[in-house]
Amino acid sequence: MPARQPFTALCRLVSRGPFAGRADLHLHSTHSDGLYTPAEVVDLARRSGLSAIALTDHDTLSGLPEARAAAAGSALEIIPGCEITCEYRGRELHLLAYYVRPDGPLVAALDRLCRHRAARFHDMVERLRAFGVSLDEEARSAAAVPGSLGRRYLAELLVRSRQVGSVREAFARYLKDGGRVAVPKVRLPVAEAIGLVRGAGGVAAWAHPSYDCTRETLAELRGLGLGAVEAEYPTTRPARARELRGWARELGLAVSGGSDCHGPDEPRRAVGACGISAGELEALRRRSGFPA
Repeated sequence: MPARQPFTALCRLVSRGPFAGRADLHLHSTHSDGLYTPAEVVDLARRSGLSAIALTDHDTLSGLPEARAAAAGSALEIIPGCEITCEYRGRELHLLAYYVRPDGPLVAALDRLCRHRAARFHDMVERLRAFGVSLDEEARSAAAVPGSLGRRYLAELLVRSRQVGSVREAFARYLKDGGRVAVPKVRLPVAEAIGLVRGAGGVAAWAHPSYDCTRETLAELRGLGLGAVEAEYPTTRPARARELRGWARELGLAVSGGSDCHGPDEPRRAVGACGISAGELEALRRRSGFPA
């Protein structure tokens, strides 16, 4: 059949996947609190037709080599990234770091955060013991887990050991903020984190900005070196996304977006369910020291 025939063109379009040409820049793997391995994330991204992804595990870049190896020989771009736990005005704020070099002071700071996360994890395991919940064997196996340990991983252990019926129940009973066994995370001051990202040649984006985020707040963070804001996110309403995009244009910020996928349990957060266009990705790339 001639290549220009409409049916042939339609078949090619369908075969490209539902998210062809788009980039999902907020994804988690087993190197933090996700259920997919980095290789599985890459496989799902390729099957969805995405052009680029950023593996943004919490406070670690350790999944990057596996993701790059899984994508080798394909057209899928793997953007070096992570999600950094920060503090701003006494509250927790998350930064998405893109196009960073996986070495130097940034990685040293991430390693410190991961060590604190591991100590926090074991503190929470000890606190659970006071409520008659023993996870000794599971906690020992957690020491071999690459990347950063967090509350969701502990919740999964509670589910697998049949101490609770679901991750939601684990958080409700024990792990929610201010909960019976929850231990606060160590957080980097946001100015320090932005400086580390920029020093590593990257771009810092405000992840899932809260609904009390204002233009003035974005302007203040831009003054500290913020380069982008996450306008596309599963729980961000269209009107709010338009507002964030408008502020980004006014302030000279790039736009980011992603599914925040942690696994197969939330369809609206599937790999590729949220993202940005090729043009928006190029605008983000231009803000970094990453080669075109």
